[in-house]
Order: sequence, then C-alpha cells, then structure tokens
Amino acid sequence: MAVKWTDGHSSSILCLNINKEGLVASGAERGELTIWDGKGIPVGQLQLCKADDVTSVVFSPTCPTRLYTSHGETISLLDVRSLKEPTECFQVNEEEISCLSVNETDNFLAAADDSGTIKIIDLENKKVSRSLRHSNICSSVVFRPQRPQSLLSCGLDMQVMLWNLQKARPLCTTNLQDCEMDEANPQTAGHFLNPPLAHSLSVASCGNIFGCGAQDGKVRIFRVTGVKFEHELGFKGHSLGVSQVLFMPEAYWLLTGGNDGKVLLWDVSSGVGKQQKSPAKSLQRKKAQAPTSTKKEGKPNKMVSNEHARILPKLTIEHGEKVNWISCTEIKGSKRVLVADQSSSISVYPLPEA
Repeated sequence: MAVKWTDGHSSSILCLNINKEGLVASGAERGELTIWDGKGIPVGQLQLCKADDVTSVVFSPTCPTRLYTSHGETISLLDVRSLKEPTECFQVNEEEISCLSVNETDNFLAAADDSGTIKIIDLENKKVSRSLRHSNICSSVVFRPQRPQSLLSCGLDMQVMLWNLQKARPLCTTNLQDCEMDEANPQTAGHFLNPPLAHSLSVASCGNIFGCGAQDGKVRIFRVTGVKFEHELGFKGHSLGVSQVLFMPEAYWLLTGGNDGKVLLWDVSSGVGKQQKSPAKSLQRKKAQAPTSTKKEGKPNKMVSNEHARILPKLTIEHGEKVNWISCTEIKGSKRVLVADQSSSISVYPLPEA
C-alpha cells in the first residue's frame, strides 16, 4: 500500500525530480512548485506563473541546490534553499516546453517543446548553442551518462533520435513504426489504430542502453554503438500508453508507468546481454569482431519480443490512476518509487532490492 505525500499541491502533479541529497522537487498545474524532504514533508513552495503548468523539473547534477524548471515557454533557475524569484530565466522556446535535461557537467541544458524544437542552452555563456528539431511534439529529451555532448530525443512523430552537440543533424534516427514486434504477422500490430507515439526515454547508467515508452503500450530497449543505435529488446509493457520509463541506478532494472494505472518493474539484463563494465572496451571488441555490414545506417534490427526473451515484470503496482511521472529514491535505507498522477499527492511504494 502506498504512503501518500500530501499538502504540497492543490493541482495535478505533472513532474518529479530528486537531487543527490534526497530532496524531491514536484511541479504541478497552475505554476505550483514544491520541495519535499525525504519524509514527505514540504520544505519549500512557490507559485510561478499561474497561467502555465510546471511541466519539468531538473536538479543540477553538480550543485544540488540549483533547480531548473519549465513553465509555459519559460525556463526558470531556482535556488531551493530559498524559494523566491528565479535567479535566472531563459525564454528561448516558442511553444510550451515538455521536457528538460541537463548534462552531467551542468554546462548544457536541453529544452524540448510542443513545436518539436529542442533548444540547447550553453549555461556558461547563457545563450542558445544549437536548435534541433522533430516534426511533431518532442516529448522527451535526455543527455547520456558519461557523454556530456550526446543526447537522445523522442516525440509524437514516432521518431527516436541520437544527437551530438557538435552537429545540427541527428547521428541516427529510428521510426518506431519500423520496430515491428510481431514478426510473424506484422499486420496484427494495430499501428494504424494505436500508433507508437513516443512518450518517454531513460538511459541506463552505462550510457549505452536506453528505453523508450510509447502510446501502443510497448517498451523498446536500444543499444548505442558509436554513432548508431539498434534494437536489443521489445515487450508489451502496458495495456495503454507507456507514459514513463526510468532506469534505476542498478544497470538494466527498469521502471515503467502507464496510462493504465500500473507501475511495473522489469529486469531487462537477460535481453540486453552481459552488463558492460567498460563500454569503451566492449565497443573495441565489437569493432574487432564485427563482420562487414551492408545494412543502412540507422535502420533497426528485428526486435526480440518478450515471448522469446521471456521478459516478465518483477513487480506490478496497481496504482489505479494514470501515471504522469515516476522517480526513484532511497528512504531509510530502502528503495522507493515515487508516483505522480492526476491527483495533488505523491504516492510512495517500496521496491525490492535489485
């Protein structure tokens, strides 16, 4: 049964993030922002613009008191020790921002918006350094761990893209419609009725494995190799759209949240092969052993279905409400998943040890 964190919001909570010290930030409709301690007690509250929802909150990885928030087309930088007026604001996006990501060196911030544009802000020089683009709403953008110049994005154009900040064009692109799971009878996939609009991305701590959740209820796992990425695994995760995917710090344990009101925990290590202790060495071995390929760059391999890989959830949480956001933290020495939904409270569930 969930523990409820209450009295922090009066509106539906849309996003969560946790810093290295265990502080939790939550953003909600009507500009509400709350900071919580590890016991679920609000320790700071601020109303940004009432006309705009707080759609994304991201703590700086190098300075745990620095918080980036998006509301409408604006990005506000806040000091959580004293929540008041923003210390800095960026207004570089033309439409509502859907997702923020900051790289691990805290010198670049990515802001994806409803026009499909991703603005890359150079935080040291306080200016836009790149403008990247999807053809529809860009729903998720995330920098890769250990690679501060590399990021991934996905959107309602069903595209997943790999970028390097030194280039304005994607290094590799995959359309999720090409990632057919039902190899025996692709016509049964129902993509015309329920297209795989991409909602969420998360990268494992190794930086090479990432997951994507889509509107068709499926979770797809990819592996990055150099300047390309290819399918490793795919499985039916939810009966409705997968709104959130989140790799836990332990490699290849994945949390997913769906519009069906479920939160699921998966161990995908058997599907992605042996864990890489040294991604660089693994890549060198692959290059040395790989046969010459005539396959077009960026075209995915056939996906392994969960029936063949036998991927089943390790834990099923019947949350009961459409999941807006999930996050993971440690409370009193045990792992917990935090779930934001259509309500004004945060639900906290215990997780098994990986």
